[in-house]
Amino acid sequence: MSPQSALDRLAAIVGAAHVITDPDTLTGYLTDWTGRWTGVADAVVRPRTCEEVAEVIAVCAADGISVCVQGGNTGLVGGSIPPAAGDSPTRLTIVLSTARMTDLDDVDVIGRSVGVAAGATVDAVDRHAARHGLRFGVDLAARESATAGGVVATNAGGIRMIRHGNTRSQVLGIEAVLADGRILRRWSPLIKDNVGYDLPGLLAGSEGTLAVITKVLFSLVTPPAATTVAVVAVDRVAAATELIAVAGRRGLVVEAAEIMTEAGIELVHAHGARRPVSEPAPFEFLIEVSGAGAVDEELFAAIEDIDGVLDAVAEPGPAPALWAARETHTEAIARDTSTPVVKLDVSVPIRSLPAAFDRLHAVPGDLGIGCRPILFGHVGDGNIHANFLDVPAADVHRVTEAVFSVIADLGGSISAEHGIGRAKSAWIGLGRGDVDLGVMRTLKTALDPQGLLNPGVIFG
Repeated sequence: MSPQSALDRLAAIVGAAHVITDPDTLTGYLTDWTGRWTGVADAVVRPRTCEEVAEVIAVCAADGISVCVQGGNTGLVGGSIPPAAGDSPTRLTIVLSTARMTDLDDVDVIGRSVGVAAGATVDAVDRHAARHGLRFGVDLAARESATAGGVVATNAGGIRMIRHGNTRSQVLGIEAVLADGRILRRWSPLIKDNVGYDLPGLLAGSEGTLAVITKVLFSLVTPPAATTVAVVAVDRVAAATELIAVAGRRGLVVEAAEIMTEAGIELVHAHGARRPVSEPAPFEFLIEVSGAGAVDEELFAAIEDIDGVLDAVAEPGPAPALWAARETHTEAIARDTSTPVVKLDVSVPIRSLPAAFDRLHAVPGDLGIGCRPILFGHVGDGNIHANFLDVPAADVHRVTEAVFSVIADLGGSISAEHGIGRAKSAWIGLGRGDVDLGVMRTLKTALDPQGLLNPGVIFG
């Protein structure tokens, strides 16, 4: 089959308007959010339904066409970008965009669940649930563009993970198209359904390498009646983890726990965000809590129990002005760097967080590179978003290597919640042993024998 014939067949499935080949239009689909990863594709194909996806994949399987699955393209490791020129072993490469797949099923209020198409945004799912007094348990700063399929494919964590778990924890069922075009539908609202392998759990975190997720059955959560948000200025990282523990002992439910550094606060302030507290401090800790009784009083009593607190401010939730200091970090970082940001999402055991912050801050000096570290993240689960600004292109590998060496030495993970993608494939051995990797490759080969789905992602 000629390349044009294949594209014509795809156009017959999804409509000619939804097979995009114009170079200028393609550009937006070929570079990731960080600007570090750019690929090459012959077309972007935008199906509307699962059945259309299945037909598209069947054509691709028959003609050896590589498929890069893309949702909101908010990933940070190049996982939703096609291979660069010369890296694809096949004649054609398409980006399969789920942008048109945005349907939302009726909410099951009693069962607290909802089915959503892969292209529905996290924000759309949450607002849909909120109309029925429920909420989506996954929340992240990119909520308005990150999609259901994307957060499942990367097993995203986000700011509510400390309360509700990662995305895999919210998945009850899944609909996906396999690499040969068959439709897999494991769809049950049952909380207990222990028949055979957990295929939805397997696809969560698979980064589009095993199947194309087309629809997800999510569990929903009951939101607290009210919350209190506090930003606490502290002189040491351990004060934040101590406060989480003390708050729990006082009967408070921790809904979110985020840590920021003075360098990050200064940066977002320079770009328009309000300083949460009046006095600069080495670290600022945002905690959102709920509970019965006098939540404010219990929270401030917990804060008073912690050594190293320099200042604190609290507001009734959702407290957008306080949250803005945390949620504008990514945008401010992107605007303030002279080179694409080296963004490394990592995690360490919670006890190792103080050492991790100290050692990661020291990386530029240790390497003799004049770049700037901005660290922040989900302190309650040991997740650090390590950002290095103004890194010369020739030093990106050295910075990455140094960070991952620190994380490995502390017994952490090189990927906390964004996946491996293309950016971290060379270091996957730091997080998985030979037997583990062998089993993963066996699964990949069994489900995608031609290697057409997201080639180069995870395994390089």
